[in-house]
Amino acid sequence: MLKITRFTCENIQSGCVTDAVCPRFSYCLESDRDGNGVRSALLSVNGWSVQVAEQIGIRYRGAELLPFHTYRAELTVTDQYGETAGAELTFETGRMGTPWEAKWISDADYSFTERKVSPRPMTFRRKFKAEKKISSAKAYATALGIYELTVNGQKAGNRYFAPGFTSYQTQLQYQTYDITDLLAENNTIFVTVAGGWAVGSFVFTRKNRITADRQALLMEIRLTYEDGTQELIGTDENWGVTESGNCQAADLYDGEIYDATIDPDLAIFRKAAEEKLRIHPQILADYSAPVTAHEEMLPVSCRHTGDRLIYDFGQNFAGVVKLKLHGKEGQRITVRHAELLKPDGSLNTDFLRTAKATAEYICKDGEQVYSPRFTYMGFRYISIEGIAEQDIEVSALALYSDLRQTGRFECSDPQLNRLQQNILWSAKSNFMDIPTDCPQRDERMGWTGDIAVFAQTACFDFDMSRFLEKWLEDVQAEQLPTGGIPNTVPSQGYGFPATMPAMAIDFWGDACVLVPWALYQAGGDIGVLRQYYPMMKKYVNACRFWAGLTGTGKKRYIWNTPSAFHFGDWVAPDVPKMSQWQGRSRWTATASLKNTSGIVAEIAALLGKQEDQKQYRQLSERVADAYRAVFTDGNGRLKEEFQTAYVLPLYFHIFSGKERENAAENLVRLVKKSDYCIGTGFPGTPYILFALADNGYADIAYKMLLNRKCPSWLYEVKMGATTIWERWDGLDENGTCPIGDDGTDLMISYNHYASGAVGDFLYRRVLGIEPDEAGYRRFRMAPVPGGGLTFAKGSLETPYGLISCEWEIKEGRFMLQGKVPAGTTCQVRLPDGSRHEMQSGAFSFDCVMERNID
Repeated sequence: MLKITRFTCENIQSGCVTDAVCPRFSYCLESDRDGNGVRSALLSVNGWSVQVAEQIGIRYRGAELLPFHTYRAELTVTDQYGETAGAELTFETGRMGTPWEAKWISDADYSFTERKVSPRPMTFRRKFKAEKKISSAKAYATALGIYELTVNGQKAGNRYFAPGFTSYQTQLQYQTYDITDLLAENNTIFVTVAGGWAVGSFVFTRKNRITADRQALLMEIRLTYEDGTQELIGTDENWGVTESGNCQAADLYDGEIYDATIDPDLAIFRKAAEEKLRIHPQILADYSAPVTAHEEMLPVSCRHTGDRLIYDFGQNFAGVVKLKLHGKEGQRITVRHAELLKPDGSLNTDFLRTAKATAEYICKDGEQVYSPRFTYMGFRYISIEGIAEQDIEVSALALYSDLRQTGRFECSDPQLNRLQQNILWSAKSNFMDIPTDCPQRDERMGWTGDIAVFAQTACFDFDMSRFLEKWLEDVQAEQLPTGGIPNTVPSQGYGFPATMPAMAIDFWGDACVLVPWALYQAGGDIGVLRQYYPMMKKYVNACRFWAGLTGTGKKRYIWNTPSAFHFGDWVAPDVPKMSQWQGRSRWTATASLKNTSGIVAEIAALLGKQEDQKQYRQLSERVADAYRAVFTDGNGRLKEEFQTAYVLPLYFHIFSGKERENAAENLVRLVKKSDYCIGTGFPGTPYILFALADNGYADIAYKMLLNRKCPSWLYEVKMGATTIWERWDGLDENGTCPIGDDGTDLMISYNHYASGAVGDFLYRRVLGIEPDEAGYRRFRMAPVPGGGLTFAKGSLETPYGLISCEWEIKEGRFMLQGKVPAGTTCQVRLPDGSRHEMQSGAFSFDCVMERNID
């Protein structure tokens, strides 16, 4: 049977509202016939019909789409056996550039001058009566700040932190809400707008009023009556505004104060006033993966410490508490959050720096439910004061962007399985509308270096298309005129070195190349490369410029700008000081330039840009030659040795032949010397196991992977970690943080996904699934068993369908089962060296397994 399992518009199956002039459609299939594929496919949208050869990123090329319309897309696919399958979806167009008839409004009487805090939330109100029966009602809303819309006491939509975090100078999202079923004859609209990223305090310097002096709201409600007439209710001076609503304070770092005793209908409202903005961005239909509530977490224990209740959720995560309680009017309940406990059982908030991470709730009488809406925390533990345990029921909501999990991995080692869960939880915790570094302290910024090294792992675990494409729009918008990329995107108030004039920063700036490349490899949409190619090219040109500033001859290709302007081998555990991490930037930056220029050369070839391909390929080769000539003895040995300095040239193919063999031997020598402990920082960590396993040392790679001594991945697991740590030595054997005065201002997060990039090795080597063609149209299944593992299994939902893989070692034989999606080809490689070319369908192979490396 042939079945269309997924049919999308702009990478979502339902609920798409878009301002795209030429929206994209994609689909994937499932078939129970072996060797099946697509013979023909017909896509019809708005009277436009086309036979399509591709399954990914099919652009609409029909008549102009009109604003505020619903369209139907229909797809009919015929397979190689003549069987057909059909699917359809609907999508809406948004405003499509229609000028807003509403006005930006705010409270002209509210003057907010305090530093390092967020403004009081504003509550806007509009009442209206529907004179006729309503057929449909849509609300289009955005804000400077973060907002929540309620209609007759009911929340519209399910997202948090609308309109989302973007580069507000250039682009601002609006959301579309179908509020038809929420309306009655007499209606009251409330919109609460907190400071959020635009107006509230942000970055660790706690800068505020970055984008606007105070919050502002823009909204239109478009009513269509049953008789066909329409009415528009927009924000203007007829709206009321107050700072005396239920939400009395809201700050992304400090938390929220909510007063349930306030009846907003009885509050004193002033007339809203038109607000003149400092910025003039494009206002576009929401193109994000919105932040929503996912898992509801239940505590695993509750202890009494003095007058406080200490709850343990058993899992570190990002989100908010949810309290069901019986309270008395005026009773104040205080909730604090932390990742760790102190030895006395109280919360350890030392590493939050200035973040208060506190929610306060003032009760009304009786039964009630409270959960913060304008903040979030990173925590495993909470303390609650002001209520008895029997009067409260505690849970928590995990908040993260609405990402569909696509990859799964499991094996015979329980600690590796826990590591995989830690990787997933750290990703979820930090995919909060943008890719952040951590969810708990006074940071939570879009650090480019973290996602640069983690992108491939992320694109296996989740469908990252909408999330990362949204973020890349901001990266492109904030690229410096000279080509450099800010260290955090959106930079939003972060100064030096984020916007160091003209500077390009290796690996952190590499995100503008590595992230779209990972998206393309996973998703197969060449439009992503086409969209961001100018940004990548401009960035690599900037890197080449900075590398060429110093030195002569081959040293002109050694990127040797002052280390203070780089991160180098960031948080490498073999050296204790930040200055030492940065001091390795000559090696990391030069290897980075070799890699990014080589990737841009590949992309140029895919886009048919032959001159560019030649130029960047030549640059990549010259940088590789310079690395060998300047940093090594010419025979694969580095003049100054550390793990990352071998890992990067091995993984980026700087070495070849006998030099490569010698370099791999030298890396193994360093690994053995460190007792198989990790010695790499951000740049080397994603690649070290590949550098070993792909050069004949899979046994060494597994010893490092499975090592339980500090520093290692499984040391964290041994110490009870449920997420990935920012630093390998985050806790000593006694459970105490040993980090002191190392120049980082107590920089330690226990929920930081970067070194979780080891997931890429679990998927591409342990499990063995790797694309040979973008989108997995052609892929290989080549497990590399070892470490005493007796089985591994997993799956990946690709743009063409589900790949599954399961291998087992039993009684001296290696047995592999797999599934290949319709329309794709898989090369199966077994440990004995045999190869098999497989078309779609299920298969199984086995071979003699002489020994399982342990």
